[in-house]
Amino acid sequence: MKWKTDDGGWSPYLAGALLGLLAIVSVLATTQLLGKTSYLGASTTFVRAAGILEQTVTADHVVSNEYFAKTKVRVDWQFMLVIGIVLGAFISSTTDKSFRLEKVPPIWEERFGPSIGKRAAGAFVGGIIAMIGARLADGCPSGHGLSGMMQLSVSSLVSLVMFFGIGVLASHLIYGRRTL
Repeated sequence: MKWKTDDGGWSPYLAGALLGLLAIVSVLATTQLLGKTSYLGASTTFVRAAGILEQTVTADHVVSNEYFAKTKVRVDWQFMLVIGIVLGAFISSTTDKSFRLEKVPPIWEERFGPSIGKRAAGAFVGGIIAMIGARLADGCPSGHGLSGMMQLSVSSLVSLVMFFGIGVLASHLIYGRRTL
């Protein structure tokens, strides 16, 4: 097995194996330390981040919110995991020299032009749609893919098939045939 790709990036097999080990360690560690099993996932963290931001503006609303009564607004290990994902991506892209700042990705610019506003609006709307889908599916693709499949969950398998199937369909509709 090669540790790096031909262009100097991380081998997806190595990254996947390390992520699988992290999933196993997270289950073992949370079971031992917290007394309950907690799995890898990111969508709840984004909802909690919204709750933390909202708490600074209107704390009473967060306290009276039924969802936040069950899912406490807090910085926990999953919150730190999401921050670690961002930092890890930055570190790995700078070490393999693939990091670059771009106002608009080339494939977007080719299809929709160089407008930063149009790209920002598309990303914002896409993020909202993705988060609604993750909340309806009771988890995000990473949660279902890593944690759900680790448990051989049928609902996670169905969710993953839907996430990827709709993703391929949306990509095809947005960018055309060349993405397939």
